[in-house]
Amino acid sequence: MDDSPLEHVSKEPETRDGPASAVVLIHGRGTNERDLLPIAAELPDELHVLSVRAPDPLQGGYTWYELDLSAGGLHASQPHPEEFRRSLDLLFEFVEWAVEAYGIDPERVGLLGFSQGAITSLAALCERPEAYDWIVALNGYLADSHEDRVDGASGKPVFIGAGEADRIIPVERAERAAELLAGAGADVRFETYPVGHGTHPEEIRAVAEWVRERL
Repeated sequence: MDDSPLEHVSKEPETRDGPASAVVLIHGRGTNERDLLPIAAELPDELHVLSVRAPDPLQGGYTWYELDLSAGGLHASQPHPEEFRRSLDLLFEFVEWAVEAYGIDPERVGLLGFSQGAITSLAALCERPEAYDWIVALNGYLADSHEDRVDGASGKPVFIGAGEADRIIPVERAERAAELLAGAGADVRFETYPVGHGTHPEEIRAVAEWVRERL
């Protein structure tokens, strides 16, 4: 569909009765829209899977934004403000477009992001909590720009997973996001796994079961 705001892969459920539930997959820095499809394969079959590609080419893949390293390096990075704003707006536009284009239930759209995708997903929840049914954020954090915007997430289900040996996004950053959202009344599940900046099979099984319970 040439008018889509973002390049993407669409995998519709095999059977559907009326508007479908959907999950939007948001990949990390330097990969592409196919990177998270193996995770999507473990999710409930009734989900319409939409996996989006970030707008900017980077080292054979794509990125949602450049990094602000002024706080002391990669482990303390923040999104580049203008590029983060642009990517959030593109995500919002895409979800609105997909609801119409694919006949998706607008009240049953979840976001699942890894790394930059997790950071983007958490910020999107803070800005437009009414637009998302649930959020899965793996190996990410809540950007400084959105730490004071968590109140709208009250009551929203959020799964935050982190790697205990992650040196790119330390586990403490994911834990802080969980604490801030829980403090604002979100229904947060926070789990850590014995990996670095990646996912663990037990984590994927837990995410799949958690999503199934939300449907």
